[in-house]
Amino acid sequence: MSPAFVVRVAEDAADREACFSVRKAVFVVEQGVSEDIEYDAYDAVALHVLAVREDGLPLGTGRLLYGEEAAAKTGGDSSVGSLGRLAVTAEARGLGVGVALVRAIEDAARARGLSAVDLGAQTHALGFYERLGYEAYGPEFPDAGIPHRAMRRAL
Repeated sequence: MSPAFVVRVAEDAADREACFSVRKAVFVVEQGVSEDIEYDAYDAVALHVLAVREDGLPLGTGRLLYGEEAAAKTGGDSSVGSLGRLAVTAEARGLGVGVALVRAIEDAARARGLSAVDLGAQTHALGFYERLGYEAYGPEFPDAGIPHRAMRRAL
């Protein structure tokens, strides 16, 4: 039986550290992304979501940029949010954690009056996002040396 989990908005320093620990495990350790580029100025202003097991173990995270910060990443459109840094620990993959995180970020975007959510998906994850209603656009591009595609979903 798979462990139950909850997804919540990261509300305090401990939650944010749990988010960063998941990102370090997935992006830095597993995928080889430099810590120098994994953490950025957007972390201070983003809405972070955190998935935790019933016993408190962090399983996944993601963040939403909105307003001016998102406009800088979405071509100047402040009505579009930017979903990023979605990461699920290896042990938690296949349990629905990623889907729950994306839906929580979309709910947060709707609550802020946004009309759509953009993201940069690693190309191996395109199918995951397509199943959630995202459509790829534009050419493939490298981010941290990993091939990505831009994707968007209207809310």
